[in-house]
Order: sequence, then structure tokens, then C-alpha cells
Amino acid sequence: MKVEFSAFPKTLSGNVAIFIAADKQLLTTAQTLDNESRGTLTRALDEGRFTGGRGQTQTILGHAGASIARLLLLGIGKLRELDARSVENLGGVIAAEANASGHKAVTVVVDAVKGSKLSPAQIAAHVALGAQLRNYRFDKYKTKDKPEQKLSLAELTIVVSGPAEARRTYDKLAPTVDAVFFTRDLVSEPANVLYPVEFARRAKQLAKLGVKVQILGETELKKLGLNVLLAVGQGSARESQLLVMTWMNGPKNQKPVALIGKGVCFDTGGISLKPAGGMEDMKWDMGGAGAVTGAMMAIAGRKARANVVAVCALVENMPDGNATRPGDVVKSLSGQTVEIINTDAEGRLILCDAMWYCQEKFKPQAMVELSTLTGAIIVSLGHERAGLFSNNTALSNKLRGAGALVGEKLWRMPLGSNYDKLIDSDIADMKNVSNGRDGGSITAAQFLQRFVQEGVAWAHLDIAGMAWSNKGNNTTPKGATAYGVRLLDRWVADNYG
Repeated sequence: MKVEFSAFPKTLSGNVAIFIAADKQLLTTAQTLDNESRGTLTRALDEGRFTGGRGQTQTILGHAGASIARLLLLGIGKLRELDARSVENLGGVIAAEANASGHKAVTVVVDAVKGSKLSPAQIAAHVALGAQLRNYRFDKYKTKDKPEQKLSLAELTIVVSGPAEARRTYDKLAPTVDAVFFTRDLVSEPANVLYPVEFARRAKQLAKLGVKVQILGETELKKLGLNVLLAVGQGSARESQLLVMTWMNGPKNQKPVALIGKGVCFDTGGISLKPAGGMEDMKWDMGGAGAVTGAMMAIAGRKARANVVAVCALVENMPDGNATRPGDVVKSLSGQTVEIINTDAEGRLILCDAMWYCQEKFKPQAMVELSTLTGAIIVSLGHERAGLFSNNTALSNKLRGAGALVGEKLWRMPLGSNYDKLIDSDIADMKNVSNGRDGGSITAAQFLQRFVQEGVAWAHLDIAGMAWSNKGNNTTPKGATAYGVRLLDRWVADNYG
């Protein structure tokens, strides 16, 4: 979608969106249009339930006395409560309304908003960002779509005082769109198209942005000793991969921060086979790796003055005669041994080797891992928040703050020695699941914590309930959400550069 920023024209025409504040408060453009039409807007507001509450909409067709074909009234709520995230949601509503109506072009008017902490240029930029994020559809395999099923919005013009400033502000945000769309595409692809080697191949395009991309295949992984990671993928005909990405654009003496992603490109459960119903959803069990790769694209796209490394473990978990059996014991890269009780608890297995490899090679000051790890976190938090587990309160608070600002919410979950005891094994250093179902997301986190080296601030984000949405929201259509891309990028931006 093409985005333009323009100064106020003499006449508005076509499909136009304007803002109305809470309690039916008309801003400058609304007042002007109301006067020109002899009170059309005032009468329309008096006849309906629209009050200007945040996200409310009302459409007026054929606005009298003007060349406006369709006027969308969009409620922005109380002016003092207007922030970047709420403005992005308004942009998403505009895009959704335009596509539902089949309009190709929309003009959005951004008036000065008294009492808001945001300047008109900032409001304009975030409206554009929200509209862009909503204007997405994964339809590459659709061959018989009706015209009304396709996205129609191709041009968004935002009228604002200081359009040059708005453009500069938006250009700083624009890399987010490419990164989010890249991740949504990865997560949406079927597993016969996107398998470990193909995932790694697509990640190579980040090299154009200056990211150093290294891919380790099974031969190298065996030599290095990532045996637990390899154990998960050994039942698949597809080769496992370790994707390593580095962006070192910060101070030379600054230790990097590390991002770790779970990339199970398809998860059957292995020998501990999942039920058939809903198994097709397991194509998005690589959502953590998708988000980490997208975050690296966003970080590089804005030329972040930070040192960031990312490691993604890419496998398929399949059952065959060579697959890992329940009860097998495998030695991890750390030297600790793992009794694999349930082969469907595979995410923590590939992550433990990836985390240890990252710490040994890059010596990060902080390490944040994303994974669609447990169904138990969905039972706990539903599809509203991801679970956050951490050994460091400062890191936890920074991640929660970043998530709140971009609309990717987190909820901190507990860790503790009593939970840790549940994964002690009789014949190995640990087992990958406890004997019961209690605290399943917590025991998974306890397993991962055993692979965090001393002095490393660590956080595990269980995004199982957030990587895919059956409903969507204002800035995310139904399907892959790319949850984590903006959160990680904002965390890096706010704390490292």
C-alpha cells in the first residue's frame, strides 16, 4: 500500500476519514465540514449512538455540499488518553473499513489534538503504521478468490500540518511493516513449503540489510555436539538446521543481547503422536523462530545502534523408524543428560542446545527466548497475553513495558525449586516433562532455566496462545500475528539502541 503525507488541500474529495473526540466533540475539519453542510454532521451524530468513543465508526454517504463521496467518522475517545498504540488501532480500523467497502484510496485528516502528548506528525505516522499492519492477507495459494475477498486499499493519503515531519517519523517506523509481514508469511506457509532448510534459505535475505547469516547443517551440529536438537529431528526426512544471525552495530566493548527462537516447522509429536484433530495447526510451531527472524529484520532495517545476535533451532518432529523413543537418554551440548519421556515436549529440547550454543559462542549479557512451547500457557492466559518467565526482574519489567507500548502484552509467571524437582530423572540429570500435567508451562520453563549460564539475564516467552489468531484485532487480520517482532524490536530500541 502506498502512503502519502499531504498538507491541507482547499477541498477534500473521495473517501475521507476524520476524527471525532469523546462526547461528540468536533475537531477543526469536522467543524468546517459541519458548517459547510449546514449542520449535517451534528444532525447525524444526534440521530445515532456514535459518541466519539475510541474505535467507534459512523459512515455518511454523499456528504452534502462537498465533493466527499464517503465520510468515515472515527471516534478517538478522550484526547488526553490518545497514545501511539491507540492511534495505530485507528489506522487499522480505517484500513479494515476501506477493504470491507472495496475502496482503493482513502484520505485521512489529522487535525491538531489539544491535550494529546502526540504531535499531529506523530499521530499521522502511527495512523499510517496501523493501516499498513492491518492491510495484509496471505492469499498466495488462492486461485478462485472473488473480487470482494481481496484487499482493495492501495493508497492512503494523510492530510496533516507538517507533512515532511510526518514522513520522517513514519520512515523510522516503516521497517516494522516489512518485518511483521515477513514473519506472518513464514508462519502462514504450509509445512510442505516451509521446512528447516527453506526457512534458513529465506532468512538469508537479511544479509541485504547487513545482518550476518550463518546456517549450520546436521554434519556441523553433530561435530559440535547439539545432540538433543538433533534427536528431535532424526525422525524426519528433512534436515535440521541452526540459523545464526548477528547484527553488531553497537559499541565494540558492549556485550550483545541474544534472541533465541523455537523453529519446529511441523510438529506431529513424534512417537508421542498428537491427536489428528487440529494437527494441521502445527505448521505454526515455528512462530518463535519466525518472530526472532522478523525482529532481526526490524532491528537491521532501522540501523539500530546495538549488538544483537539471534539463534533459531529449525527442525521437523516426525515419527519413523529412526525417531527418538520415549525413554531415550541424550547428552546435551551443555554436558547435561536428558531423559526424553515425551517426544511431544520437543521445543524445550531444541532450545536447550540452541541457548547453550549461543551463550558459549557470543557471551550475551541478556538472552530472550520465544517459543510456542506449551498448551498449558493457553489454559492459564488464553489468547490475551504471552507467558513471561525470567530470572531477572529488571529484564522482566523492561520486556513487559515494551510489550505494553506495542500491544503485545506479557504476564509474568512463577519459577521455583519445588517446580524444578518435578523434572528430576531417576537415570539422567533431568527429564523433559514431569509425571503429571500440573504447572506444565512452569516445568517447561524450569527445564530451560537449567541451561542458563551464571550471570546471564534470561527470559522465556511462551507465545503458544499468541502466534496465531482466529479473530485478529485492529492491526492484525485473522491468521499469523507476528507476535514478538515489535516487542523485541522495541525492547532493543529502548534499552540498547
